[in-house]
Amino acid sequence: MSGCSLVPVSFTQEELKEQAKNDRSTVTQNQEAIDGPVTLYEAIARALKYNLDFHLEFSEKILAETSFDLSKYELLPQLVAKTGYNSRDKFSGSSSRSLLTGTQSLQSSTSSDRDIFTSDLSLSWNVLDFGLSYIRAKQSGDKVLIAEEEKRKVVNRIVQDVRTAYWRAVSNDRLIERIEKLLIRVSKAIEESKKIEVNRLDRPLTALTYQRELIGIKRELEELQRDLSLAKIQLAALMNLRPGEEYELVIPDRTEVVNKVDISPDMMEQLALENRPEIRTVSYEERINRQEAKAAILSLMPGLDLNFGKSYSTNSFLFHNNWLSYGAQISWNLLNIFKLPSTNKNIEAKAKVLEARRLALTMAIMTQVHVSMAQYRHSQREYNTAADYFLTQQKILEQLESGVSANTVTEQSLIREQMNMMVAEIKYDIAYSDVENAYASIFASLGIDPFPIDTDTSSVKSLTSSIMKYFDGLSLHEQLFSMKIE
Repeated sequence: MSGCSLVPVSFTQEELKEQAKNDRSTVTQNQEAIDGPVTLYEAIARALKYNLDFHLEFSEKILAETSFDLSKYELLPQLVAKTGYNSRDKFSGSSSRSLLTGTQSLQSSTSSDRDIFTSDLSLSWNVLDFGLSYIRAKQSGDKVLIAEEEKRKVVNRIVQDVRTAYWRAVSNDRLIERIEKLLIRVSKAIEESKKIEVNRLDRPLTALTYQRELIGIKRELEELQRDLSLAKIQLAALMNLRPGEEYELVIPDRTEVVNKVDISPDMMEQLALENRPEIRTVSYEERINRQEAKAAILSLMPGLDLNFGKSYSTNSFLFHNNWLSYGAQISWNLLNIFKLPSTNKNIEAKAKVLEARRLALTMAIMTQVHVSMAQYRHSQREYNTAADYFLTQQKILEQLESGVSANTVTEQSLIREQMNMMVAEIKYDIAYSDVENAYASIFASLGIDPFPIDTDTSSVKSLTSSIMKYFDGLSLHEQLFSMKIE
């Protein structure tokens, strides 16, 4: 009746409010405060140390490890200690009757006290269960390794996302004030052009064409500004900073792209197939499936139970109040024989699926390696083009500024070229961030961990130093050599 009276109980609004309050204070708890402008390498270090997606994968790995530890105990025999007390208001008595004559052959008697204390310590071990538990433990160990590969995959994704967001956020901080000031000037210029159009101070078509050019450039500028402004919010989320928290970035000088990719495509393919988390995960799943085939065969075997125990009883009618007991028992579920063919078919089908997945991943990973290289080369070409366009636009603007000083160029033309200059500068910065992102994609495609990820014991400063060691100024070949990948 008590069970039937149970009904679902939802959280109260006060409980939800308290939980939300606690969660808001917990998400950024125990983090090292930012004490100055953030560099790229510090941003990566903070993301690896505090990013909640990474912590989720780390917790998944810890869960897999604890499950593995628990599975080891299944290998041990069972050691059970029992103690008990039995009582009754009347003695347990009985009599006997002869089956031949039908007469009572024994007076009513008892062989048990009314109050009895018993204790027992027994050791039992099922040999079949031991074999199956051993296989399950090995499978749990492979699941730990799978969780580790998932963590590596998240690390590579976080690093790539941080690099992309960082360089775009740098561009935003470098240009934001100039963009806002220029947009104010442009708005005034558009209003003045409209007045000229209304008052017929110039040909209407000339005024409208000028307005269209300004509005078009303004629209493009606002779209670029929107993308750049979001980058700093995304970077803060990756570093697990509280939304809205102000922080500064180190604004490096614009330099030429120095990252070199001096390693052959064949070696890159080989490294990717050796190190990519996806391939390793499928390999571990295949090993788990092979262990499942062994478990299926083992389950056909008869089970052998071995037991040994020490018992004690306070029953005064017993000739021996304490004794040792031991024995063995064999049991065999014959129906498992009929189950084996279906089990084997299921294991074989899964093996084929995993093999097909591994081969598909092999082709996809080799393709990604070449795509990442092609993207890197393409981004370098785009960067060089953006740099040339920026320098050319800069020279044009210098000529126009000289013309304005000499009263040979109108203010309207200067504003238009200043906007073009700002668009060129933003695209120049975006092209640089694309190169950095493409370079990070090469590492992601190879599945290599270029830095230690023991984030629990390392401070942000030491993590920053380790990350900078592998990324700052080294070619890809040098980085791989320093990591002893070859």
